[in-house]
Amino acid sequence: MTTAVPDRRERLVRPLLVAFLVASAVDLFAVLADVPLAHLIAKPLLMPLLAAYAATRRGPRLLIAALLFGWGGDTLLLPDTDAAFLIGMALFAAGHVCYLLLFGRARASLPAGAAYVAVLAAFLALLWSGLPAGLRIPMTGYSLLLTAMAYRAGTLGRCAGVGGALFLLSDGLIATGIADRPQPPAPGFWIMLTYLAAQFLLTLGALAPGAGWNGVTRGAYREPGISI
Repeated sequence: MTTAVPDRRERLVRPLLVAFLVASAVDLFAVLADVPLAHLIAKPLLMPLLAAYAATRRGPRLLIAALLFGWGGDTLLLPDTDAAFLIGMALFAAGHVCYLLLFGRARASLPAGAAYVAVLAAFLALLWSGLPAGLRIPMTGYSLLLTAMAYRAGTLGRCAGVGGALFLLSDGLIATGIADRPQPPAPGFWIMLTYLAAQFLLTLGALAPGAGWNGVTRGAYREPGISI
C-alpha cells in the first residue's frame, strides 16, 4: 500500500493565509492610527500574499493575475500624483477584466443587474460635477467595468458576489473623496477594509468547490485540514 506524499504547496497554505491576515491587520491599523511608514511597508505585501495563497490552493491563473494587477494598482496609488493614479486605475481595470473572464458566461441575476445599473447611474450623477474634467471619462469607463465585474461576481456564488459589491463600495469611497463629496469618518480605513474584504471574498469564491473554470470543476483538490 502506498501513501500519497503531500504536495509541498500544502504546507504553505495556512502560513500564507495567516501572513495575509496579519499584513491586513497591520495595514488597517496603520491607516487608522496614521502611521504612514507601516502603511507604506504593509500595503505592497497584501495582494502578493493573497495571490501566493491562491496559487498554493491551485487557484486559476486568471484569479492570480487579477490579484497581481491589484498589487500593481495598490503600489501606484501610494504616490499622490495624477499620473500614478491613472496608471493604477488602468491596472485595476485589467484585474477586473481578468475577473470577468474568470466568471465566464454563466447567467447572472437580472434584478441584480438592474440594481447595479441604477446604483451606477445615481453614483455618476452625484459625482460628475465634482470630478476633475480630465478624470471624468476615465473614471466613467472604469466605473462601468467595475460595476460589470461586481454584477458578474455573483455567478461564483454568494461569497464572490459580496466581494464584488464590496469592491464597488471601496472604489466608490475613493471617488467621493476625489469629487469632494461627504465621506464617513476615517475614510481611508473603510476604503482599505472593504477593499481587502472584497479581494479576499472574491478569492474564496473562485476557490470554492463546484465553481468551475475552463470547463474543469473546482473542488477536485482540497487541502487536508483547510476549510477556507
